[in-house]
Amino acid sequence: MNYANSGFSEPARVILVMLDGVPVKVPAGRCSLNSIRSLLETLALEKQRTLSALSVDGQPTDLGLAQTGPVNFFRVEAESIPLAELPLLLLTTAQQQVDRIREMVESTITLVLINNPATARELWWSIARQLKDPILTLSLMPEPVCRQCSSVSFERLRKWQLQQIATIVREVDAICETGDNITISDALERRVLPWAQKLNDLVQLWHQAVSAGYQLGINYHAA
Repeated sequence: MNYANSGFSEPARVILVMLDGVPVKVPAGRCSLNSIRSLLETLALEKQRTLSALSVDGQPTDLGLAQTGPVNFFRVEAESIPLAELPLLLLTTAQQQVDRIREMVESTITLVLINNPATARELWWSIARQLKDPILTLSLMPEPVCRQCSSVSFERLRKWQLQQIATIVREVDAICETGDNITISDALERRVLPWAQKLNDLVQLWHQAVSAGYQLGINYHAA
């Protein structure tokens, strides 16, 4: 267990920091979440590994976002993977991006109903610009991994996904121009959310397949 200097007069709180199930000694003064994450990333890199998961007080955090968790936290747990298994990290990142989109869509479905049309459009555009993110992340996957995960080339899948995103964005944009917030909410629920759910299912299946491949000793870089 590690003692962090909170900067206040009362006794410093105890912060338990774990990396791959092993306690980490945190230097004095490193009591912010960002500083602890930086330490964990450095320790992982020294072992030719990279962080794949991070949780604060038992709550998973998105590695793709700046750490803005609670100020008073007591437990940070991280998991890492070998750099040779970067496809798993890409899939994890894509999953987090899809989860973020789904959460935004689900909350916006209600928010647009209680705001004016201009605000509703801004809420939608904030989502629209992020729809491509998981697809671009998946584009970095090595071709041998893509061949294992799908009988269709990833180039074709990517092209189809980006075309579908463009179609969805144009449809919702057109609905936004009507100023009918109820229709906008319906479009988010019936067009955007199902697309995000299907992509979520696909990424989960790929993650399971790649994880199983590594457990079986498959070297994708040599495939």
